[in-house]
Amino acid sequence: MSKASARIKEVHTFFDNKDTVLGFRKLMDCAIDTQDLEIYRQVISLTDWKENNPHDEAGLIERSRHLLGKMAAVSITAYHNTNPIVRANHIVKSYGKNRFTLGPISVDIKKGQVYGLVGENGNGKTTLLRVLAKELKYNSGTLDFSFDTETNSNYDLRTRLIYIPQRTLRWYGSLKDNLKYVLSSYRIPPEENEIRVLMMIARFGLWNYRHLKWDELSSGYKMRFELARTMLRQPELLLLDEPLANLDILSQQVILEDLKSICNSINNPIALILSSQQLYEVEKVSDKVIYLENGKYRDNEDSPEQLAKTGKQLIIEIDCNCERGRLIELFSEIKLEKLIFNGGVYIAFFNETTPYHRVLSKLGDYQVDVTYTRNITHSSRRFFVS
Repeated sequence: MSKASARIKEVHTFFDNKDTVLGFRKLMDCAIDTQDLEIYRQVISLTDWKENNPHDEAGLIERSRHLLGKMAAVSITAYHNTNPIVRANHIVKSYGKNRFTLGPISVDIKKGQVYGLVGENGNGKTTLLRVLAKELKYNSGTLDFSFDTETNSNYDLRTRLIYIPQRTLRWYGSLKDNLKYVLSSYRIPPEENEIRVLMMIARFGLWNYRHLKWDELSSGYKMRFELARTMLRQPELLLLDEPLANLDILSQQVILEDLKSICNSINNPIALILSSQQLYEVEKVSDKVIYLENGKYRDNEDSPEQLAKTGKQLIIEIDCNCERGRLIELFSEIKLEKLIFNGGVYIAFFNETTPYHRVLSKLGDYQVDVTYTRNITHSSRRFFVS
């Protein structure tokens, strides 16, 4: 089964389970992969129908399945290049003697991959993004770009990589007109411009906001606008600095899932690096996590040398109503090695032979009221608490 067929089959599964919200977003991703303007027209028409008939779930599913059948007939050539499009080798950026230094950092960036950039404040996340975006000069090392589209000038490079800072610039006029202006600068004919813009408006949930202006949009919808504008430009590398700031938890999850899906496009994948304080949400969608500590890149995968030095443990984060002494007592039966309380949650370190399900069973056996628990053995979260 081809990737395109597998994607369409997945969308049918969402509709089978009446998960129409996510199913419709995935349907639009399948449509974007076709690059077929007639398919776009039909998605736009269906989006308008959906917004005018918000309670007709059966009608939406029936119309969506019909459209998916048409998409299945469109031939899509998959992207196969697995070579890095960015290679950073021992990059160092120094702000002067006795001041902050980033690096040395070496990392390869590939299309179709999501890279989560995490670390405590002041550890160099924004600096690294700005170096990769060529907004900051670095002191030593090499930074090579190998985009599919040849870049002979700094302008060409800027069309292939896009950096969106945490604070974006104000724009004027309507949301839709601003998006149409983006494509007009690429000399896209007016009719095609209209179709592509409306398709991206639909994809990012902006249909009912397309005629609004800057002051009439929330922070979340301004970020969606930025992403729609970016995707119209079809970059190969996208750098996002704190895109989840000022978003509620549901909006964060939707934006991240949308970014993951779009970056994994069958015929036009994008390499994405995003920095965020929302560690768990970012880790769920990231193919690789870049953790910065004091400006240095710390790999999330433990090397044999690290394991020999620190030992391998099961590390659990727990928020519960139990006193520390009681937790130590009940966990001593399953090889607890250390219990830390940071004032909010407990961090429990167990011998590597202890499985996570035994911890959950022990909490249940002693009827501990658990608000939250997570296995952070392989999460970058362990670096924040160790």
